[in-house]
Amino acid sequence: MSPENQQIIEQSVKNILKAVGDDPDRSGLKETPARVAKMYAEVFSSLEEPNFDDIKIFQEDTAVDGENVIVRNIPFYSMCEHHLLPFFGEITVGYVPKGGRIIGLSKIPRLVNYVAAKPNVQENITSELGRKLEKLLAPQGVAVIVTARHMCIEMRGVKKTDSKTTTSYYSGVFKDPTHKMAFLQEIKTC
Repeated sequence: MSPENQQIIEQSVKNILKAVGDDPDRSGLKETPARVAKMYAEVFSSLEEPNFDDIKIFQEDTAVDGENVIVRNIPFYSMCEHHLLPFFGEITVGYVPKGGRIIGLSKIPRLVNYVAAKPNVQENITSELGRKLEKLLAPQGVAVIVTARHMCIEMRGVKKTDSKTTTSYYSGVFKDPTHKMAFLQEIKTC
């Protein structure tokens, strides 16, 4: 984040604190504007990187074709674009290789971090992960399941604590009900 943008955020946070009736110069809040600006630079870091380049694709024997590759329970954190409140949870990603093309397993959680690090809605995280994996791998199919808690539901509005939202994305062979059910059963038993 540029020093100019850092200053804009700091001044905006001071104005918000004043507007809600607090004193941004009191000891507990004195450093808050700078902390918030630093936090925004971190949680919105994907906005500074238009492309995800941290990938490693391997060419393996085609014996991997037709087999599910699944990375389960990847934690993620993002910010709701409607209220700028956090939402967080876990993501399970699966794909079926084609032509022996596989991705380095650590790159899937890195891709999750990249997709989540901007103002977002859960539905977009789910579909963006699926589309990016399709583009990177050209697999036989991709499955993404995201389950999250939203502070805009828990802290404000309806105030329903511990409620969870699940979204999913299926392409290719995962659109076939038999393959989808086998995948869902597999992630339950792992």
